[in-house]
Amino acid sequence: MTFGIYPGGILGDDQGIIHPVRPDAPDRIIDALDQLQGDAATLSVRAYRSFAATVTPPQPTPADPHAYLQRGRTLDLVLQFREPSGALDGWPEFVRRAVRTGGPGLASVQICEEPNLDLPPVDGSIPNVLNALVQGVVAAKQEARSLGRRVEVGFNAVPTFDPSDTFWSDLGALADARFRADLDYVGLDFFPDVFRPIAADQLAAAVTAVLTAFRRTDLPQAGIPDTVPIRICENGWPTGPGRTEQQQATALGTVIRTVAALAAELNIDGYSLFALRDADSNAEGLFHHFGLLRDDHTPKPAFTTYRHLIGELGNPPAGSAQ
Repeated sequence: MTFGIYPGGILGDDQGIIHPVRPDAPDRIIDALDQLQGDAATLSVRAYRSFAATVTPPQPTPADPHAYLQRGRTLDLVLQFREPSGALDGWPEFVRRAVRTGGPGLASVQICEEPNLDLPPVDGSIPNVLNALVQGVVAAKQEARSLGRRVEVGFNAVPTFDPSDTFWSDLGALADARFRADLDYVGLDFFPDVFRPIAADQLAAAVTAVLTAFRRTDLPQAGIPDTVPIRICENGWPTGPGRTEQQQATALGTVIRTVAALAAELNIDGYSLFALRDADSNAEGLFHHFGLLRDDHTPKPAFTTYRHLIGELGNPPAGSAQ
């Protein structure tokens, strides 16, 4: 699998945007990315950009992801649809321009952020998001083809636990043959044992159940076949009050190994961790502590765990023995 990470400090919670107590330190971020990558051929750097025509969109994060694309690292670019009216005027061109300016390091473009989740910081709260999703995938793939670039285009979602949720069937009804032909992957954002407690000895089974349901139940409702890969776009386990740093390392190890064990069966091609560092290591809020590093860029035990897993399970450097 290809591994990745979000290296920025800004993130969203269930109320809005959280800003880090310390600004990004590019030199320290680059050093951390170098350590995580180790001898792996690549590491994906996740970044977010937002479109809105009638309001000021959220600021890009990280501010300059291209600075981190060293040693073969690639850009995983998320394009959020944040126009509160739901109007699509200017959206396809925004997508095409992002592909044009992404440069040779642009490996993947995710259209919309969690379009099936109705919370303020993500796109499921925006009207007309399904049309934005379908049009955005087609626009991104058309632009990549016109430039002769190999850019994988997809979208992401969160697990569906509500049997009355119609997101996947609605997408299936809206999507046409062009959309299906242009779709390279479907991402999953999931955070087991974060918002719903799971016993440690049940964590692997819970991960297996979520991923299997996503592949066997959700995607078929939208007419998305098994040949389209799944990738884990956001997964993490925060520290903080009642959640120790060693527990974080253990939980992430369980989740990542379970994902890797299911990769062949469920056609999973990548995993990206959220996030590199805490927004505020002294805050009480759950969302402030997802980092492998504390807010001062010092490592938690999970940093070493993820580095070892990338070395064991990630893409080896070119020319090395498998």
